[in-house]
Amino acid sequence: MERTEHPAVTRVLNDLAEHGLRPEVVWFSDAVTTAQSAADALGVQVGQIANSLVFTFDAEPVLLLTSGAHRVDTQWLGQQLGTTIGRASKEVVREATGQVIGGVAPVGHPQQVVTYVDPALAEYQEVWAAAGHPKTVFPTTYDQLLTVTGGTPQPVRPPH
Repeated sequence: MERTEHPAVTRVLNDLAEHGLRPEVVWFSDAVTTAQSAADALGVQVGQIANSLVFTFDAEPVLLLTSGAHRVDTQWLGQQLGTTIGRASKEVVREATGQVIGGVAPVGHPQQVVTYVDPALAEYQEVWAAAGHPKTVFPTTYDQLLTVTGGTPQPVRPPH
């Protein structure tokens, strides 16, 4: 695993430091394109991967931090929140977060992005989130994700 500097990763680390967090960023030699590939590379359960997914809620970008163990049920979630949910284009993702799909971090964005955090992540003592670049992740916790993002706990699929 190589370590290099990247402006998006620096912004993420600066935002985290403002909350007193200084995690070590793990750099992969290749981009990890799925939660499972990230979990395999880290030797953790797929549910410990905090996917950062940008959707549009009534055309406004919103960040969903979800457990890698399941998919977002957009129809159900839209009904819960009283909104129409769409998948954000790569251009909307980049504009809202300053980061590219596959590397979107919970923080480090040019402006605050409304964020919902999947309570399924609370099942794990440690979770891993992207650090602003597709080859990076950092360790964190569910509670830290809520704090650093100003996020709202919100299930992203119906209970099974």
